[in-house]
Amino acid sequence: MKILVGLSGGVDSAVAAYLLKQQGHEVAGAFMRNWDSAANNDVLGNPTLNNDICPQEEDYHDAQAVANSLDIPLLRIDFIKEYWDDVFTNFISEYKKGRTPNPDILCNKYIKFDAFFEFARRQGFENVATGHYAKVTHEADGSYLYKAGDLNKDQTYFLSQVRREAFNTTYFPLGEIDKHEVRRIASQLNLSVADKKDSTGICFIGERNFRQFLNNYLPAHDGDIVDVVTRETVGRHVGVLYYTIGQRKGLGIGGDHGRWFVVGKDVENNILYVANNENRHWLQSDSCLVSNLNWLADIDFPYAANAKFRYRQKDNPVIIEPYDDQLFLVRYPQRVESVTPGQQAVFYDGDKCLGGGVIEQTFLNGIDNQEMILKGQKG
Repeated sequence: MKILVGLSGGVDSAVAAYLLKQQGHEVAGAFMRNWDSAANNDVLGNPTLNNDICPQEEDYHDAQAVANSLDIPLLRIDFIKEYWDDVFTNFISEYKKGRTPNPDILCNKYIKFDAFFEFARRQGFENVATGHYAKVTHEADGSYLYKAGDLNKDQTYFLSQVRREAFNTTYFPLGEIDKHEVRRIASQLNLSVADKKDSTGICFIGERNFRQFLNNYLPAHDGDIVDVVTRETVGRHVGVLYYTIGQRKGLGIGGDHGRWFVVGKDVENNILYVANNENRHWLQSDSCLVSNLNWLADIDFPYAANAKFRYRQKDNPVIIEPYDDQLFLVRYPQRVESVTPGQQAVFYDGDKCLGGGVIEQTFLNGIDNQEMILKGQKG
């Protein structure tokens, strides 16, 4: 079987390629360049220093070294326009609204499992593979996405918006092994990336000071931090768009009330609302509306499932039912903290990923959380 593996220059994709080759497949690698670091150096305020190569070119060199070690060809393809049009513009647009998007999910949907798929087919490959920690089962009635064996590294949350048909020709060789084993294999093979640090930055853009990065596109406007209960000003923020619901670090608020949490944002009036630990119930909701739902399995409604409202969050029992032609109502009467508009709700039946969509609104006792925050009255 001919399989094109997305080689990122990291250890996971390197070992994925090795395992497929060991299984007897005809394997080639492809490096995706999706952010023009050179063209954006001035915009990003992050110029290359001392004529060193930029991080993405370093990743390409690492991918080439892996391909050489594994004796497989390496292709290179630019998806800069696709990334800008389909991922980055959406990312900035959502932040302007005060929402918190997840670019990695859009990157998988539009780049790694769409544009990359079409490139693979043009090169004569019917199958693709990546170093994601997830599992796919290819069954008679279709292919299904499951959580990885290593639940600490499971990445199905980020794959929930990939079109269902794409999994028919997708392979995840790391689905049954853990990170320790991946690094052990890489070390045994003497791969140059065996000890390379995992990337934690924005998909393809890399690791940067996040606020400085956003400031290039969404200039900061400082303003008041307001206690949602007393309505008193308790500090100053550096730009209301830069904060996330539930955030407790970097607020710069002192006092005798313990930790403070971001509970809401008034973008129009540039106010950041917070609550102290005694009032963290302001983070709670018991239902939300979800849009753009991408189903990876057939479901009859209403459906009892589990949901993650952010990556690494525990599974929460929910009931899913249609709300109108475009929205689904997700109910969780036990209440969940920090369910945030703009982020993804991803649904599971056990380890089987059912799909996911974008959180639009959150409610408590039938009242919109944003409305309660602006009025200072929690239902």
